[in-house]
Amino acid sequence: MFTDSHCHLDFPELQADLPAILDAMRAAKVTRALCIGTTLERFDEVHRLALAHAEGTPRLWATVGVHPDHEHDAEPTLEGLLQRAARARVVGIGETGLDYYRLDGRSIADMEWQRQRFRVHIQAARQANLPLVIHTRAAADDTLAILREEGGLGSAGNAGLPPARGVFHCFTETLDVARAALDLGFDISFSGIVTFKNAAALRDVARYVPLQRTLIETDSPYLAPVPHRGKTNTPAYVPYVAAQLAELHGVAVEEVARITSDNFTLLFDRVSAETT
Repeated sequence: MFTDSHCHLDFPELQADLPAILDAMRAAKVTRALCIGTTLERFDEVHRLALAHAEGTPRLWATVGVHPDHEHDAEPTLEGLLQRAARARVVGIGETGLDYYRLDGRSIADMEWQRQRFRVHIQAARQANLPLVIHTRAAADDTLAILREEGGLGSAGNAGLPPARGVFHCFTETLDVARAALDLGFDISFSGIVTFKNAAALRDVARYVPLQRTLIETDSPYLAPVPHRGKTNTPAYVPYVAAQLAELHGVAVEEVARITSDNFTLLFDRVSAETT
């Protein structure tokens, strides 16, 4: 029924209690989840989870990528990303993007290494024809600019490659950024943050974004929604995100579950190919 489009079941907070977490997902009617790669060093473990839960409920899939915060981990290359992306149960590239929130005394100009990594991920996603999972924090202008430059939407030198597509995950940006992302053809995913008392502006954004362009996620083990805020988050809590969106759009929570799950299947289209 529900699909968690972004979680980190390989992280120690969740992996140590995985059987109980999977049981809780079943009880909460969370039938699918996407396990997100954040480093190349951890990719094999993320992939193993997806392979181990290819059947039954819940079903798991994986992505491959290097989070922009992981400066000193293995460097992603085009060849390396494509090689891993070709494996079974891998349905996306990321998470990738830009994060200028903690510059640690550096300037934005000093973050060129992030921007170059982001370009490599975009190139890999286009060559593999897979969606991108975009992380952007305090860097929306550059994130959008690079997607326009590298995304293949009407630009020269892109013959034969599909344009970039994907999702802005754990969205916390402004309405203007949401509009720009939608105009570029990207979907938008909301996490438990949308339930927080101080997130009125984000709820306005969530109300604006059409449900047909919306995904839901936990980003677990982080950002547990109300009424579990402050606790370790798990995919079993994604129905709380759906319930908040249902209230904002004036529809039943079952409708949000259906639409966002359909959106997930449409965007991460290898999911459909691997379940038929």
